[in-house]
Amino acid sequence: MTAEPTTSHSSRWPVPPQDGYTVDDLFTLPDLPPHTELIDGSLVFVSPQRDFHSTMIDLLVTGLRSTAPPEVKVRREMTVVLNRRNGPEPDVSVVRTEAVTGPDVTRYQAADVLLAVEVVSPDSEARDREAKPHKYATAGIPHFWLVEMTGTDQHPVVRVHELDPVTKAYALTGIHHDRLKTGVPFPVDIDISADALKEL
Repeated sequence: MTAEPTTSHSSRWPVPPQDGYTVDDLFTLPDLPPHTELIDGSLVFVSPQRDFHSTMIDLLVTGLRSTAPPEVKVRREMTVVLNRRNGPEPDVSVVRTEAVTGPDVTRYQAADVLLAVEVVSPDSEARDREAKPHKYATAGIPHFWLVEMTGTDQHPVVRVHELDPVTKAYALTGIHHDRLKTGVPFPVDIDISADALKEL
């Protein structure tokens, strides 16, 4: 007589459809982990984040909100629908105020987003530097910021990009190390020094 193998628990991952998932699936599949993204019809799960990632988002959200005009709102980690197969979640977004229709909003349309910000994580470098900016640009989001930690002093650097409406690609318009000062999508002046991060 042989014993049947037993398992203390079983994990069942959803089997993707032949053509991949859609944005509707992203919001209807049960038990997805928080902050799951949809990239090219595939579900992307978020790994545990570094402290730099969390505090940098806080720093940018606070700084943006301090000068944001009434016609825009600043949001963190909300899904942006680019098309039916892509629903990424920028770390920070600036959206049109009319798109914020109530506390139950779960997503924003690309047409309502003026700025998407990605803070690079070790597990998502290629997506944050290449795949997502390309998709944001193709969807017509006018501004994109890429935030990274550089050097042994763990100093933040923000690369500011603006959409060229003819080529539908982003052009680098500035690299900011200690102070992020720009006039778009509205006048912004944020202390992004290592000291500012340490104070959070």
